[in-house]
Amino acid sequence: MNFKRYLPILQWAPEYGRSQATSDMVAAVIVTVMLIPQSLAYALLAGLPAHIGLYASILPLILYALFGTSRTLSVGPVAVVSLMTAAALAPLAEAGSPEYVAGAILLAVMSGLMLTMMGVFRLGFLANFLSHPVISGFITASGIVIAASQLKHIFGIQASGQNLLTIGQSLVGSLADTNVPTLLIGTGALLFLIFSRKQLKPLLIRSGVGSRPADILTKTAPILAILVTTLVAWLLQLDTQGVRLVGVVPSGLPELTMPSMDLGLWQQLAVSALLISVVGFVESVSVGQTLAAKRRQKIDPDQELIGLGAANLGAGFSGGMPVTGGFSRSVVNFDAGAETPAAGAYAAVGIALATLFLTPAIAFLPQATLAATIIVAVTTLIDLPALGRTWRYSRTDFGAMLATIVLTLVHSVEAGIIAGVLLSIGLFLYRTSRPHSAVVGRVPGTEHFRNVLRHKVELCPKVTFLRVDESLYFANARFLEEAVMDLAACEPELKELVLVCPAVNLVDASALESLEAINERLKDAGVRLHLSEVKGPVMDRLKRTAFLSHLSGQVFLSTYEAWQALTGNQSPLKDVA
Repeated sequence: MNFKRYLPILQWAPEYGRSQATSDMVAAVIVTVMLIPQSLAYALLAGLPAHIGLYASILPLILYALFGTSRTLSVGPVAVVSLMTAAALAPLAEAGSPEYVAGAILLAVMSGLMLTMMGVFRLGFLANFLSHPVISGFITASGIVIAASQLKHIFGIQASGQNLLTIGQSLVGSLADTNVPTLLIGTGALLFLIFSRKQLKPLLIRSGVGSRPADILTKTAPILAILVTTLVAWLLQLDTQGVRLVGVVPSGLPELTMPSMDLGLWQQLAVSALLISVVGFVESVSVGQTLAAKRRQKIDPDQELIGLGAANLGAGFSGGMPVTGGFSRSVVNFDAGAETPAAGAYAAVGIALATLFLTPAIAFLPQATLAATIIVAVTTLIDLPALGRTWRYSRTDFGAMLATIVLTLVHSVEAGIIAGVLLSIGLFLYRTSRPHSAVVGRVPGTEHFRNVLRHKVELCPKVTFLRVDESLYFANARFLEEAVMDLAACEPELKELVLVCPAVNLVDASALESLEAINERLKDAGVRLHLSEVKGPVMDRLKRTAFLSHLSGQVFLSTYEAWQALTGNQSPLKDVA
């Protein structure tokens, strides 16, 4: 067994030195300051008690440091996965209840098991079924739903719903009950965080602060909002005025927790756990690969599955919620100079200290402040201009993206992502079932062949070159068969037909039967079938069949070689535009 493959810590730990440890510790302090409010906020978003977010930010970070391959990825609760957790559990139990918490723990364990098994069996490719437009649309719609769901905390009202329509109706119906002190706290925190994101860094730089320190201070602005509003809530006893606070948070480290063994609950959460696993993996790998490329490093997607699986198992067994790699935290970790996954382990120590000593103060934290933190954070997820860009480039991808957005907004996150995946697969099958092909001719005086409809080329009346621009498999085999026979019917002088195959990476059994049928039908019509530019792996498979021995024509190394052999005695040649 390759232990270094399954335990990436063995790759970097032997060379770990004092300078790396210093860089990692500095990054860990900064990430810890950022992770504390995010952990609390995302637990609130998931409908869980605040301390669950803290629990999900201790053991998962340590386990990822052991099993993960990204040097700078920061694992923990994230907005989209928290929303998906809430959507999965809402039909089963009341938010915050023991049954609800048990469901979140089970989701983390199930997700961990699924991710680990996918990693062991190298199934990371399954995430490729989530196309970029679908992921972009899903994250955009999720960001909108998340922001809308937090408005109830800003206004201090009761509201519920799992999609934009139900949330909007509930909010409108409860606006009359707005709590003014809560609104002032929430709005103030929201405006401060927006100002911090857009104006604080330039202001600090103009004041003489260096660019990097100014950037770090800007990233940790939520801590200041939390400190100020917590202090105000404590001094003014805002809980007596109807302001909802986080409340008592258990002090101490998380204890070992066993997931529910209720088979019915496992079955109910199976689809949700799979979707959370795949979406979390795609988000995490995207961030990890982007940051690794900046340092000319690389990550192993299959091992990342194991790393994220271990992190989620750690979250579940320590009473936490599903986790994955977070974009904003990872970027901060990267910018702060983290050099190895040990930075995450050091951050876990910081979170552990917070659960031991800071929980009494957290009790006075207004929920409106956490809601403002979430709203500002998810605005980076919303990318509505992507709709226009996708529309201009690909109408089919736009359709999948729009369907994902609409269903996520008006129905549920699960419906949106499932519809997007099914549409992506369906559109792929449709596109590849009608492969592009073109009759090509020789560019005069060269060995190059181009589409007769796009270039001025030489043609021979008795020889036709048909370039196939797609792999051949069951979905498009019959389409190619019909295209070839239609071409033969339109060329009465045709004696030689060459299939030019530079883009054919696969010929499956169904396509092989179609090629055999094309060969026999052309032979009956007095036309020989030839192949050119067949790739090595495709030729290797064809040699294991009787097709080549029955082929009426030849297999040419290049199209130019076929041109020389088949048109050498043919005249006259004709030019077409």
